[in-house]
Amino acid sequence: MGSQTTLTVETAERMTGLGRRLAALLRPGDLVLLSGELGAGKTTLTRGLGEGLGVRGAVTSPTFVIARVHPSLTGGPALVHVDAYRLGGGLEEMEDLDLDVSLPESVVVVEWGEGKVEELSEDRLEVRIERTLGGEAVGALDEESDGRRVVLTGLGARWDGADLTGLGEN
Repeated sequence: MGSQTTLTVETAERMTGLGRRLAALLRPGDLVLLSGELGAGKTTLTRGLGEGLGVRGAVTSPTFVIARVHPSLTGGPALVHVDAYRLGGGLEEMEDLDLDVSLPESVVVVEWGEGKVEELSEDRLEVRIERTLGGEAVGALDEESDGRRVVLTGLGARWDGADLTGLGEN
């Protein structure tokens, strides 16, 4: 394992800010897997990644189109945003998306990618987002709290020595 940290994020605005800070660590070829219940904040985090990477277009959930490519406006990597929620199979079902072709020159973010796209790269950042209430993780249906526990796990040599703790708010 490369690196792991757990952060608490209180609001949607701070989740977007976390995405902007995380974007500064990302480079072409990075695979980011996002997991969490419906409404946990996966797309909000990805919106911040898009802002931080300086990409074109509004980052919204690609649930019905499955994948959306946001080209860079700053000469950096494109953001490929995938929502695998409706895909039941593994990597074979996602072959038509050509993620293996996009990965070397893009940052590929896959919502609901657990168990589906890990074979794309040994080096990846896994981000689990859970709603919290009084410090304890709860399901996404709890409407009383906007707080989130975000667990970032860097896997593979790419993430060895990466300071993920620096992503927390100052």
